[in-house]
Amino acid sequence: MRRQRRQGTPELFHMVDLEARRPVEVLPGREASPVAAWLAAHPEVEIVTRDRARAYAEAARTGAPQARQIVDRWHVWNNLTEAVEKTVGAHHGCVKQAYAELPGNGGELAVPPEPPDGYLDVHGRERAMVMRTRRRYAEVQELVDQGRSLRGISRDLNLDYYAVRRYARAAGLEELLVAATHRTTLLDAYKPYLYERFSQGCHNASLLFREIQAQGYQGSASPVDRYIRLLRKGSIAPPPPRATPKPRKITAWIMTHPDNLRPDDAPDLQQVREACPELDATLRHVRSFATMMRDLRGDRLPAWIDAVPEESLPHLHRFAHGLGYDLDAIIAGLSLPWNSGQAEGQNTRVKLIKRQSYGRANFDLLRKRILLRT
Repeated sequence: MRRQRRQGTPELFHMVDLEARRPVEVLPGREASPVAAWLAAHPEVEIVTRDRARAYAEAARTGAPQARQIVDRWHVWNNLTEAVEKTVGAHHGCVKQAYAELPGNGGELAVPPEPPDGYLDVHGRERAMVMRTRRRYAEVQELVDQGRSLRGISRDLNLDYYAVRRYARAAGLEELLVAATHRTTLLDAYKPYLYERFSQGCHNASLLFREIQAQGYQGSASPVDRYIRLLRKGSIAPPPPRATPKPRKITAWIMTHPDNLRPDDAPDLQQVREACPELDATLRHVRSFATMMRDLRGDRLPAWIDAVPEESLPHLHRFAHGLGYDLDAIIAGLSLPWNSGQAEGQNTRVKLIKRQSYGRANFDLLRKRILLRT
């Protein structure tokens, strides 16, 4: 039947002339060999900008050995952000403890009430996702202690290899649970109001939903119903006057230039730094890296890499160690003004052309539209 025909557009790889600011060739597929062949046919290429994919690094070395490779700064910064987010997740426990001890947040409480809001379902029981994470973490860690390889563990537990690697490399269970249960939700800003109304005797979730909807809440009624059920059971504590910042928000603070922080965020970041020496060290490393990247001082990168292992920050260690696999190209990316911004902009334009051509464009037609509409 006609409806069963494949109506997609082909995968593409387009080459961009950074000086002319236009695509110069479109190659089929996403493999590195066509890229290497095209570069070999154009010995005039002097600079190749790219992301950190090793396949394209090898293609550039093979096809254009005369060219200088430059890793795009944004991709390096994005990789650093991912490492920082994992570090924050691993140390979020000490941040929660520090906020619980603040005046007005529970007095002398040493730790926040357990289990947290995000760990429970609508019936006040531990969520299936939390139980599954605990079980898989224990299983993976036990097999790692036995000396099993990650590939072997993946086969034994029937888990994706990258999931096994995440469980194996996690600094602790808290890091994994934080990522799953501390996501920012639309309801967070309205929880103090809901708790106050609940304390006044209003336990009708539907009524409370309509009240916060009038205040601007744009979510559904289900999270409100779930939160009120947990309050009825006494499973969760009231939201503190100064809520513990989410891991993603702390990551954003760390990755933001201090002059660009909002006035009310700067004291919270200072509180986080005082509560956790590891996060304080992380912030110092990030700001040092940002200064190096802003000033195009890639020559400082080897010293930065050597300084990271002095702290107990395993995720930053892995990031710094990974830079060594492509050190020359990354130093060039942090030293020279060239980057892949023009290529990313052209990629956005190509995606628009592909959407317009959906279901009726083979590779030849798509290639002509991309190259001629510049």
